[in-house]
Amino acid sequence: MRILVTNDDGIFAPGVEALVEVLQHFGEVYVVCPDQERSAVGHSITLRTPLKVKPVEIFSGTKGAWAVNGTPADCVKLGMEVLLKTPPDILFSGINLGPNLGRDLYYSGTLAGAVEASLYNVPAVSVSLNEFDETKVNYLKIKQLLYKAVEIILQNRIPKGVFLNVNLPNIPVYLCKGVEVVPLDLTVSRYRYVGLNDPHGQVYFWLKDELNQLVNLNENSDYLKLKEGYITVSPVEFPVHHKRKMEQIERWFRKCSLNFLKEGKEEHSNA
Repeated sequence: MRILVTNDDGIFAPGVEALVEVLQHFGEVYVVCPDQERSAVGHSITLRTPLKVKPVEIFSGTKGAWAVNGTPADCVKLGMEVLLKTPPDILFSGINLGPNLGRDLYYSGTLAGAVEASLYNVPAVSVSLNEFDETKVNYLKIKQLLYKAVEIILQNRIPKGVFLNVNLPNIPVYLCKGVEVVPLDLTVSRYRYVGLNDPHGQVYFWLKDELNQLVNLNENSDYLKLKEGYITVSPVEFPVHHKRKMEQIERWFRKCSLNFLKEGKEEHSNA
């Protein structure tokens, strides 16, 4: 099995090293990551700056590893189109420092790496950790948790057009309550802007993460299950379009199109 790995914390992040060490038990691992942190860049690609790809030898046992001065989506595109001679069988993105829950789907570079692989019809998994402080992470324990989840995923086939968003609690295996398959809770507003005045009276705004203050969460929320000590797995689907919805919206514009045609004929006859 050929496994491609990326992340948004940068190629020197301890999380990607732990992910690589786990995945090497299951197949040939290739790594293409940003050369520095690219958190919350979403699914952006680099258009007006040339990309530099630098081979690195910081992971023992990998089949190839490269650092790219671009985004996670850049890394996956380069891996798929340039760096790997044969397409990978699956992609893993992570391990991200900090969980990716709910609306993070639209902001996260970690999830964007998985989405980009899905666009190539390659199964993908994004992996994040419910901890922001690197000094509080024992990656040996986290690797034990992750191994169990990866083993199950690779024994099965991810449905076409779907990627899996996995969040790990920062706890030992014996405290983990199990695995819960849950939807992303898009109703939760995790971040809010906080205004601060500088000495000159200018107001600046910062995003405050209120993850630890969230209460009254839905019982099936990915937020709540992770907080309770479960590994959460959220299948995410990105259909190109929905036929029924396309037909519905097409009806909106049908009359408008007929009017365009009528007005065009009238203008032509008058000319």
